[in-house]
Amino acid sequence: MIAQATLSDVREFWDEASCGEALLLAEETDAGYAAQSAERYRLEPYIADFANWAEMSGKQVLEIGVGLGSDHEQFARAGADLTGIDLTPRAIEHSRRRLALAGLSSDLQVGNAEALPFADGSFDHVYSWGVLHHSPDTPKAIAEAMRVLRSGGTFAIMIYNKWSLVGLMLWARYGLARGRPLTSLKAIYARHLESPGTKAYTHSEALAMIAPFADHVAIRAELTHGDLLSSGAGQRHQGRILDLARRVWPRGLLKRVAANNGLFLLISGQRI
Repeated sequence: MIAQATLSDVREFWDEASCGEALLLAEETDAGYAAQSAERYRLEPYIADFANWAEMSGKQVLEIGVGLGSDHEQFARAGADLTGIDLTPRAIEHSRRRLALAGLSSDLQVGNAEALPFADGSFDHVYSWGVLHHSPDTPKAIAEAMRVLRSGGTFAIMIYNKWSLVGLMLWARYGLARGRPLTSLKAIYARHLESPGTKAYTHSEALAMIAPFADHVAIRAELTHGDLLSSGAGQRHQGRILDLARRVWPRGLLKRVAANNGLFLLISGQRI
């Protein structure tokens, strides 16, 4: 039986450190934030095209889950009329500090993705990167994202992919290696990937959550530096076996044969 994570559980976890803070942020200065962004986009170069910053000038944009504020800063630099929300005060503080250092602005506030404090149809574009799978009720959070998006507005949402190499590695370590090979991937993600209750979805499950609200939906998986063991991600799972795996991992082969097994599901489309 998988215990249901509460909103407080998720908030407490991420208020200890925003996503990427321990791995990428050396100091809370302009140079520190710039270095964090540079490394983020080196590791995840597909973000720029997916976020589509270049097309956001003058548009009303909402980011759900601002984290350290890297993507939020890019929307601001592009000239978006920008709003950001995050469950944790820590993330809002990081993003405010980051934008202030850069001379940029946004309407930033602490809030819950499952109950967005905005009227129906408030935004031209809604963006969320790696956030809504942490919400206790992900379908409700996605429905809220669609509610505040105007008809004809666009969205770009990343959630985790169930059939990922990261999921397989976690299952091998916390299921198979512990003599529990029947442990479900659902339980593995909920207990061992980031905040309590983290979820991952198949393409069809993701489409089922989005389809009632949207048209022209595109979904694709992306292999990540976590799947390819090409970064220091996964600090909580360190050990000699992981160190060895990083040295012998067949990255070139996996890029050819496991392109659909990346951790990230990138979902984009247009509101009906």
